[in-house]
Order: sequence, then structure tokens, then C-alpha cells
Amino acid sequence: MAVGWQQLLIVLVIVLVLFGGRGRISSIMGDMAKGIRSFKKGLNDDEDEKGAKGDANIAHETPPTSPASESSEKTKV
Repeated sequence: MAVGWQQLLIVLVIVLVLFGGRGRISSIMGDMAKGIRSFKKGLNDDEDEKGAKGDANIAHETPPTSPASESSEKTKV
């Protein structure tokens, strides 16, 4: 089986991508990892903001307790 110029060209391109350009693949992967970390951090920040807003709403929805009701609850226990 003879190796044609097209196969040699494909092998040459693969070798250049993997080994050429001073760690091009590693820098691309590093940039991709930074992007994923930023995305996850953004999702966590959104959830934290929703949680803080939800806690504030819960605090406003609970009715205030009077000292009389608190003392009656203590005597029941």
C-alpha cells in the first residue's frame, strides 16, 4: 500500500497542531478550563443571590410573635 500526498499532508497537519507553536494545545486547554470555572462560579453566584432573596422573603412572611405567645409556648413544653 503506497502512502499518498494526501495522507502525508494529514499527518503533517496533525504533528504541527500537537507539537508546534510552543504548547498551543496546553494553552487552549488552559483557557477552556478557565472558561468552565468562570461559568460554574457564575452559576453559584446566581444561586447564592436567589437564596439570599428567598431568605429575606421568608423573614418578612413570618408573623411577629408577641411575648405572651412565647411564654405560653414555654409552659407547654
